[in-house]
Amino acid sequence: MKKTLLKASVAGALLLSIVAAPDSRAQSADRPWGLSIYGSNFQLRSNLRNDFWDVSNSTWGGGIGINKYLSPSFDLGLDLTYGQLKQEGPVNYNGNNGLGTFDNEIGLASLGLKLKLNNGKILKEDSFVKPYLIAGLGGMYNNLEGTLPAANGTTTVVDNGNLTMNFFGGAGLNFRITESIGLMVQSTLNYPNTDQIDGLAYPDRSEKNDRFLQHNVGLTFGLGKAKDTDGDGVSDRRDKCPDTPAGVQVDKNGCPLDGDGDGVPDYQDKCPTEAGTAALEGCPDRDGDGIRDSEDECPDQAGPRATRGCPDADSDGVADKNDKCPDTPAGTRVDASGCPVVLDRDGDGVNDDVDRCPDVAGSAANMGCPSLDAEDSTYMARVPKIEFEFNRAVLKPTSYPTLDRISTMLGKYPHYNLRISGHADHIGSNEYNQELSVRRAEAAKSYFINQKGVASDRVITEGFGEERPAAPNTTNAGRARNRRAEFRLFIQ
Repeated sequence: MKKTLLKASVAGALLLSIVAAPDSRAQSADRPWGLSIYGSNFQLRSNLRNDFWDVSNSTWGGGIGINKYLSPSFDLGLDLTYGQLKQEGPVNYNGNNGLGTFDNEIGLASLGLKLKLNNGKILKEDSFVKPYLIAGLGGMYNNLEGTLPAANGTTTVVDNGNLTMNFFGGAGLNFRITESIGLMVQSTLNYPNTDQIDGLAYPDRSEKNDRFLQHNVGLTFGLGKAKDTDGDGVSDRRDKCPDTPAGVQVDKNGCPLDGDGDGVPDYQDKCPTEAGTAALEGCPDRDGDGIRDSEDECPDQAGPRATRGCPDADSDGVADKNDKCPDTPAGTRVDASGCPVVLDRDGDGVNDDVDRCPDVAGSAANMGCPSLDAEDSTYMARVPKIEFEFNRAVLKPTSYPTLDRISTMLGKYPHYNLRISGHADHIGSNEYNQELSVRRAEAAKSYFINQKGVASDRVITEGFGEERPAAPNTTNAGRARNRRAEFRLFIQ
């Protein structure tokens, strides 16, 4: 019988290890149901045997168990066990020596509550060793056969069966062998509600004497499959990062691996072996200029991206280490060495930085712009003064030819602007004449803009009142000449 039970236990264990789901784990909140298969060793203490630890009289059995996870602290288990309790050889019963033997086949159905010590207070729930205490009750069926000594020196043949209650308590250990299989070791002391396991009872003794130790060794398997929404191998209950993208390696908490510990997961980290910042995708930036050290030509000195992270004191786009003119004024065009570029696009000998007409050849005396030709220059030197009616800012018709000629010159020389100066005679107060001179300059400007289409920003006006007479104010002719406007072409 012993060999038969051992073979059955081993075969059952192998079968379960084959059919168990490859990703199943030991019983837990993820997989609340567990299945156990075990072999049992029994050590009986009865009227005919009074030593628990008499290994020579040990008997064997085995069984299966179903366990239900209740909480981190408690499990509930139902075990179904078959075994033998027996005695062979001489015994001493009530002072009489004789031969007595019995063989009791037992069947146990036990419901036990386990108090787990790996509930996070002593050990972690997923620790390698999981100790627990167990207590419970169940039913026990006895099928007894034997030849037993009687009080008068004779023997009695017994062959009967009975069903009784059984109370038990003990302790056990679960060892996590693999992610799929655990090893269970458990010992319990059983108190059946009978004194007839061996068929005998002490005379005149009311308490029950029979009890036995049961030692179980077996394999446990978690049943079912834990929910794992992101498919990273860590159940949702334990997953602190439940939305990890598919294929990303994770740690035991279900979070993407972060080898350098910079808070940027390796799958997003451009520098996975160096701690960096999230803003730079996990890469370091020693000088804090916002440029990765791997791209920074001056990783220990802050600088702009335009100079690849190197300082540029004059902001001309050339790094200080390469700048031969480090104090170039802002806005100056520079060459590759950081020095000002001297340009003369129109080739007139006036550099573009001071040339008011950089695309048209001119002269230095005229700030790089072309001069008026001889005829126009002569005309502007002796241009007739336009005149106005007395005490009014109204142009006399004799002024129109002069205005038309100047308008033509403005079109001919687009780089020039026009200044109009208004004047008055001495009649009236100074304040009145000043205001009148300004209105006369504006009247001439209005003619250029409204009649000739000259842009308003090319014409500026000013008034001088009676301060700059062109002729004596003692005669009518002189005063008429002083009621005038004068013109000057200039380059701004």
